[in-house]
Amino acid sequence: MRKGLTFLQGLAAAAVLGLAGPAIAEQHANTVVAKVNGEEITLGHMIVARSKLPAQYQSLPDDVLFNALLDQLIQQTALKQELHGDLPRHIRLTIENERRSLLASEVIDSIMQGAQSEDAIRDAYDAKYSTGTGGDEFNAAHILVETEEEAQEIKNQLDAGADFAALAQESSIGPSGPNGGALGWFGNGRMVPEFEAAVSEMRAGQISDPVQTQFGWHVIQLIERRKLEAPDFTDVREEIAQELAVQAVEDRVNQLTARAAIERPDLGDMDPSMLRDLSLIND
Repeated sequence: MRKGLTFLQGLAAAAVLGLAGPAIAEQHANTVVAKVNGEEITLGHMIVARSKLPAQYQSLPDDVLFNALLDQLIQQTALKQELHGDLPRHIRLTIENERRSLLASEVIDSIMQGAQSEDAIRDAYDAKYSTGTGGDEFNAAHILVETEEEAQEIKNQLDAGADFAALAQESSIGPSGPNGGALGWFGNGRMVPEFEAAVSEMRAGQISDPVQTQFGWHVIQLIERRKLEAPDFTDVREEIAQELAVQAVEDRVNQLTARAAIERPDLGDMDPSMLRDLSLIND
């Protein structure tokens, strides 16, 4: 493959020529596959480079990828050797950020794996579905308005006998308004916490007092509620495992930041728009 080919050109050329990768007697990460002015490129470097390729390139034959990746790493090594002295500031900062991110990701992966033991998943399933049901499901409608005063006035009208669907069509600013405020059936976790908490305390046929969420003020009508059948363990195993992993990471991050000696100096009148000023990181 001639010198100077881009990575994509290298892939194309290798595919046409059907070049085979060199035979390696002992295959391990430290096996040297090339040297550029004495600087070693190892099999480990190539394995990492291949793992970072887009999916469409990872599906190419190994012999094609081997030669194309090796050419790419050789070219990159020759190019980066042109930099003499200290690294440019923006490169150094990028490397520091990438290193921080990679190491943090490694710790996160370890935490997640530790939280997803079969016993932990089974225990979480048993705790979640200990009643033998999948929890409650609700059929509700709501009227969404901007202020508490508007919501209270709507509640007063409903208490006086006004028709809920008609008021929703007339007053609700939510997307369900034209449909009389109907939300249909939904289970736990489908609504924002404040809305779900209010509904979970209601009886069928009841109309709530005004409830505030991030979207505004709601007056909720619970039409019906029912129990869901508990799902099979195998059907929710992956979902529970993911929940355990996410919670474990969140708990660990909170623990680490709580005990860390974190200092935030007074930044005074620093303008947040400085984040856009790339000239600050260019030497």
